[in-house]
Amino acid sequence: MAEFTGQRGKRQEDGGLGSVLDLLLANARLVLGVTGAAVLAIATLAVKRLIDRATSPRDEGDPKAEQKTLEESWQDLALIKATPKPPKKQRREDLSEPLLSPALPPSPGEALEPRVCSAPPETPQVEFSPPRCLTLQEKLLSHYSSRLAVPEAQASLALQLARSICAQLQNFLQIKCPELPFSSLFLSSPLLDGLGALAADHVHLMLPVILDAALWSLIPGEDTVVRNPQYWMIKRTDLEYFPRGRSPWDRFIVGRYLSSNVLNETLHKMLVASINWPAIGSLLGSVIHPVVASQELKLEVKHDQVELSITLFPVVEMEDKVLLAAPPEGLVENLWLESFYRAEVSKVKELDAGDAGARQRCLCILNGICKSHPSLHKLSGSPLTHVILHLSAASSDWAEESLADRFQQVLEELVGYLEKGILPSYFNHKINLFCELLEEEIDEMGFTLYRAISEPELLLKEK
Repeated sequence: MAEFTGQRGKRQEDGGLGSVLDLLLANARLVLGVTGAAVLAIATLAVKRLIDRATSPRDEGDPKAEQKTLEESWQDLALIKATPKPPKKQRREDLSEPLLSPALPPSPGEALEPRVCSAPPETPQVEFSPPRCLTLQEKLLSHYSSRLAVPEAQASLALQLARSICAQLQNFLQIKCPELPFSSLFLSSPLLDGLGALAADHVHLMLPVILDAALWSLIPGEDTVVRNPQYWMIKRTDLEYFPRGRSPWDRFIVGRYLSSNVLNETLHKMLVASINWPAIGSLLGSVIHPVVASQELKLEVKHDQVELSITLFPVVEMEDKVLLAAPPEGLVENLWLESFYRAEVSKVKELDAGDAGARQRCLCILNGICKSHPSLHKLSGSPLTHVILHLSAASSDWAEESLADRFQQVLEELVGYLEKGILPSYFNHKINLFCELLEEEIDEMGFTLYRAISEPELLLKEK
């Protein structure tokens, strides 16, 4: 009796569940449509089978029954997976476009054409590789090749213009001042020597002044009024035996000394007032203007393809010294500046030729950086060259592979010299190449380079 009651209750529960499912299936067609109702029916049938098996008594110990149950479960699972998915509704990109009408059945004489579904185009796979970090060595070489290489055509044109102007000046001086023994003018510039020209925009014209060694002698810089060993004075000697007028340069004497100021002023007047620069410029296809306000003897040349600044320096060579008529600023006259440029270029090239070194390349990079940096531009030229020459005496490995190491070592050496405020000349240790720098300038340079020691790439960024 109890067993019957339990079976009855079970049948009632099954009947109740079946009624719910039947009601759901009956209304599914109205809600989901034909396709949706079919999907729900198949899924419901599979679930109902699973429920029936779960509630029906199991035949313990009957392997055939267990195998049949397992197979039915696989079939139900396959039935669920094989259930067709309802088609997605078409999305209208443009509200003005009408919805697609259902396809009409073909006419009896019209054959059905097979529809070929083209596969969607494959999206090309782009491989993204992480950015490669360049070493300091690679950055220096890239900086050298991309920013410091002067175009050959531009350099050639600049040098051609400078040589033409040099020849015009030479002819003018021979005609205007035949009594003054000037030697042949020649060019001097990093553009010619390959030691740090950022552009073909500046050239020096050297005007040699020939002195009779029997009538002139050099006074060391320590004995001059400025007490600076880099400046010399040229004294007229033996005036008792060889009075004024014996030397053609006596007209430029001030207090028994050959005055660089007087010589520069005379040449400046000639450049500004006596030379027909418009005619020379038209002959060379350019416009030439002497710079009137400058204390230097300077010309500005404008061509269609290049703009050039030319500075004229009277130069005296005596007793193995090269002296320029470039006196310091101020009221001091008659002083001549000792130039080491020729010796610097010669020594750097000699060392590089001896060990196939990269001193010239390192110097070119440093010159380019300092010339374009607002707080380091006064370090370009001789100071950098002398630091490299000092360092060459201590570090023998200047191969191109060691360029980054030597570059960073030069920065460290520069910071050390700036801390002391003294950079001795390689050719004369009595000369301090920092003597004309202000204390504020030295502090700013030292701070900039101190930061660059830990991060040299800061100096390679665009200014």
